[in-house]
Amino acid sequence: MELVERVRKAIALFNENILLVDGLELSAEERGVVELAKMYAGDSEAWFRKEDYITAFSGIEYAHGLLDAILKSKGRDPYEDK
Repeated sequence: MELVERVRKAIALFNENILLVDGLELSAEERGVVELAKMYAGDSEAWFRKEDYITAFSGIEYAHGLLDAILKSKGRDPYEDK
């Protein structure tokens, strides 16, 4: 799969997985990490529009890591049903 398509899919997957946070009881610190993940995802989308696909990919993967850590700490596996 080419880089552009990988980044596009990673962004789409993040946008699906962020919905898994809805309804979870999060501490202020955990909410801060979720917001940071959203900021990285937003930056990634901006880099994607600028055709800086390598930076976009690294940003969205970092966002996934932050989000995955929060979800897993709450007993949710974002890849369980995928």
